Amino acid sequence: MRYLITGHTGFKGAWLSLMLHREGHEVVGIALDPLPGSLYERASIAELVMEDHRIDLRDQGLFAAAVQDSAPDVVVHMAAQPLVRYSYRHPRETFETNVMGTFNVLEALSRLACVKAALIVTTDKVYRNVNRREGYRESEALGAADPYSTSKAMADLLTQSWVASFPGAPTAVARAGNVIGGGDVSEDRLMPDILDGFEAGRSVPIRNPGAVRPWQHVLDCLTGYRAIIDALLDGRGSGEWNIGPGDEGFVSVGEMVDTAVRIWGDHAAWERDSGDHPHEAGLLALDPTKAKSELGWDNRLPFPASLEWTIDWQRRVASGESPRQVSLDQIDLFAARLKGDPAR
Repeated sequence: MRYLITGHTGFKGAWLSLMLHREGHEVVGIALDPLPGSLYERASIAELVMEDHRIDLRDQGLFAAAVQDSAPDVVVHMAAQPLVRYSYRHPRETFETNVMGTFNVLEALSRLACVKAALIVTTDKVYRNVNRREGYRESEALGAADPYSTSKAMADLLTQSWVASFPGAPTAVARAGNVIGGGDVSEDRLMPDILDGFEAGRSVPIRNPGAVRPWQHVLDCLTGYRAIIDALLDGRGSGEWNIGPGDEGFVSVGEMVDTAVRIWGDHAAWERDSGDHPHEAGLLALDPTKAKSELGWDNRLPFPASLEWTIDWQRRVASGESPRQVSLDQIDLFAARLKGDPAR
């Protein structure tokens, strides 16, 4: 089967490209250039991709032509401006990329009869956040404060409106939370900052240790996306889906960093960053019950194991192992868990 991934050069996109290639699928990608030192570069994923288009989502003409030429069976739209703090500095770019970029994706797909399923990825931050401990359900109101979250809520509503208004391939929306794993080099993101600090032997400044987030390993998240796609291909799965961990994955930033310190050892440490920072949600949680009950999907790596796998990836690669091989090893190990191998 041929998959088109927007954002294939990003963190989740690179892992998904590896997963799909491992399973024998063809991958076509449309994205901006990868960040320096990204998993996409370090694992030489370009060698595995059938077509590698470097196109800005906002360029409607170039994007539509590339989609038309790629003739995909399945489309996974993950390309975005994904950073909250960046969105305060660059609100126009954020809204144009996340809202009109999604519009360009939906419009391009509407012209292709070959597409059998489409998944639009938004975020857990689309919900109107009232800082409650209980996870938000798919039926609850959307709404946001910061430019990034607002732009993704708009993209989410845009997708729902498009599906309700126009004919086309079966389409779903996936909402996921704070995804961690090996090879993430995104700017201003907690896990890369922690690992960079630990490797350099410096204390890591933490902005908001009391904030609670739903931490999830990238392979759990992507397996959830695949479960939605499989349902779409099977004539089910339309609508909106939360892909997140259970209650055990709702952990404060401070507890998360403390756990990382214990796993890393070697004098790893962190400190409170007392500077002024833009607003970010203090408590954010998803309720994944719908995906569990209707898709048969469940999170397989508990919170500590997610950190262990992330740190293990970092250390193995730092010791000289191939980033691609380490990633494939973890993909295979995770696949064994899905099959219920007790030795895994």
